[in-house]
Amino acid sequence: MSRIGKKTIAIPAGVEIKVGAIRDLTVKGPQGTLGITLRPEVEVAIDGNEATVSANGSGSSRQSRAFHGMTRALISNMVDGVTKGFERKLEIPGVGWNAQSAGAKITLNIGFCHPVVIDMPKGVTCESPSPTTIVLKGADKQAVGHTAAVIRSVRPPEPYKGKGIRYEGEYVRRKSGKSFGS
Repeated sequence: MSRIGKKTIAIPAGVEIKVGAIRDLTVKGPQGTLGITLRPEVEVAIDGNEATVSANGSGSSRQSRAFHGMTRALISNMVDGVTKGFERKLEIPGVGWNAQSAGAKITLNIGFCHPVVIDMPKGVTCESPSPTTIVLKGADKQAVGHTAAVIRSVRPPEPYKGKGIRYEGEYVRRKSGKSFGS
């Protein structure tokens, strides 16, 4: 049995969890609505203000244990997302490199001969409080993290000068350059 899957999920006030007839689960809260389709190896029971995920025995025991813990983690993340939301911050160190957000787009000026424009997916908002900081917010943890990874992949941090787009607090291991012997 999964240790994570055994834990119950507390449902805060203002959050609704519904399991449909075709094994689709929706979580509705103040930040929005999220949903997933449940695997056949797991069952979700809602009892008052707690939700419990259990393995129902179909499929191999190894797969059902894996899906048991994963499903519990996904539902817990959805409950957290519709109540508090998720946030990911990116930093842009580099002379003259900056970002501007306008509506559902972010424009990056990061050393290319042209500005890079990235459209935000549905449910993810971006803001740029300073020219070298990007803040992504949304209810879906996977969408926020994926968008941050896409922005970072445009110009990942390089080890020689440390320039590039990095997550807030990310450590970039620096290398020494060429050494000249004389």
